[in-house]
Amino acid sequence: MSATPQKNRASRRVLAAAAGLATVGALVAAMPAGAHDRGHGHGNGHGHKPRTVDVQLLSFNDLHGNLEPPAGSAGNVSKTHPDGTVESIPAGGVEYLATSLRTARKGNPYSVTAAGGDMVGASPLLSGLFHDEPTIEALNKLDLDVTAVGNHEFDEGATELARLQNGGCHPVEGCYEKGKKFKGADFPYLAANVTKEKTGKPLLKPYTVWKKNGVKIGFIGVTLEGTPDIVTANGVKGLKFHDEVETINKYARELDRKGVKSIVALIHEGGAPASTSYNYDCDSPGAGDGISGPIVDIAKGITPKVDALVTGHTHQAYVCTVPDPSGKPRMVTSASSFGKLYTDTTLTYDRRTNDIVRTSVKSANHVVTRDQPKAPDMTRLIDRWNKLAAPIANKPQGWISADINGRGSTAPEKPLGNVIADAQLEGLAPADKGGAEVAFMNPGGIRADLVHKASGSEGDGVVTYGEAFTVQPFTNMMNVVDLTGAQLVTALQQQVSGPNEASPKILQVSKGLTYTLDLTKSGADRVVADTIKLNGEAIDPARTYRVAMNEFLAGGGDGFPALGEGTNKLVGASDLDLFNAYLAAHSSATAPLAPPATDRITVIQ
Repeated sequence: MSATPQKNRASRRVLAAAAGLATVGALVAAMPAGAHDRGHGHGNGHGHKPRTVDVQLLSFNDLHGNLEPPAGSAGNVSKTHPDGTVESIPAGGVEYLATSLRTARKGNPYSVTAAGGDMVGASPLLSGLFHDEPTIEALNKLDLDVTAVGNHEFDEGATELARLQNGGCHPVEGCYEKGKKFKGADFPYLAANVTKEKTGKPLLKPYTVWKKNGVKIGFIGVTLEGTPDIVTANGVKGLKFHDEVETINKYARELDRKGVKSIVALIHEGGAPASTSYNYDCDSPGAGDGISGPIVDIAKGITPKVDALVTGHTHQAYVCTVPDPSGKPRMVTSASSFGKLYTDTTLTYDRRTNDIVRTSVKSANHVVTRDQPKAPDMTRLIDRWNKLAAPIANKPQGWISADINGRGSTAPEKPLGNVIADAQLEGLAPADKGGAEVAFMNPGGIRADLVHKASGSEGDGVVTYGEAFTVQPFTNMMNVVDLTGAQLVTALQQQVSGPNEASPKILQVSKGLTYTLDLTKSGADRVVADTIKLNGEAIDPARTYRVAMNEFLAGGGDGFPALGEGTNKLVGASDLDLFNAYLAAHSSATAPLAPPATDRITVIQ
């Protein structure tokens, strides 16, 4: 999901306040899966190697450093039963993901595990505080074979991404555990469509070939071409992002020339199924009829040389067949987010042609349930890092009377979005802090819910620093700028037009700003211009307003060029600092903060 990326995080990191914390890195090098072949496949009865062999492809996407089970509604998956009732199933957490994958691999001597990007970035405190080293360590233990990069792999720039791949302690914060150096990922990160501006060369490997007993499968990895629009300028400095289809087709030809005929594309871009239930049949009534979004056209354009597409970015669950350019069905999958699902795909490999028998490809998503045993090595990993994070993570910041939903809310106006926007307005309204009159928050930057139930020993209703960080993990600096009323109106229209028309990004607004969103209309007309009011007064197109927003939005990110036109900029505190200050000022153990009303945006559907 697009989100507020973080910029120069190291220099602002709370860890500076805890310089005494010792440090980590030792990654347990994962052994290649299945060192022994027991000839599993479709035999000919003469003791020869069978002509075909079933390769198990396990895949997931958008983990975002969620090592512990995600809290609240963000940690559930929906299942629709035959009678139409919908069940909400708690899912995710790397202790359970490890168990699920290890169980699935049993009896499958040919098993490869791949991911669709955003393994790190926008992570909860347990991983984010340590620049996501804990997540890379966990993925090594999971025996991940390969992943594509996602947009969030660029949150801290190309140099930090290279460190996650190659290892070495953090350039500013050093090593996190005494005597241990971070080893980096023992699986390749693939970035076929990302090149260096100066040399034109790929930033990382464009593809890799997985081999076992003569079976060869090529993996090509790309992130969405629009990554620069959803990551801070610093994160993508010096890089070029190319068309997904052209890039995959180019490298598929190269693999084909090298004799690799079985190819899987890992694409950090996705779609939206018609239902959010993980077991929805998006091939009903016809192939791919129940899915929309960018991945559909991408899938239709990718050469038939590619046998399956593992996708991500939209945090949705789907297993669809979308026809390739020759009209043949081809599997396109995505496994929700945060490790709540994994996809199990059977690829039947023909040893004579070295290609996948496409007609027999089978695939299904499976829930990473929390009623199975936890993987003990993952529990130890989480405990170890939690001990390092505890002095910071467990500090209470405020109190809430009930869940305040952000990421878990599907409504255009989210209760937690209102709290965050109000916190930004309040912190930046004083004249010496910027004189803000209104604040905007991008929805993708809200990474979790505030959950009333205790996550540890803090007690129900207590919001800890770790929980606040999980909601706002980017530590973006706040900006206050001058915008005209006309620019304000244009910015609100950009929520539902231009690059955001197909998938609207509804800004969360501070109290006092009201308007009507008419979803029966199309494009910019969905924002009813003459209903936009600030403190009861119509917006004056000619007047100048002081507007607060994070530095990502102030740079025009997420498809809001009008917000990038601000002048007379004042840089304020970080979004996380303002959020915590607001919680402290507006809540106590005896008077906790209640979920605010969502009455700022009137929605007509």
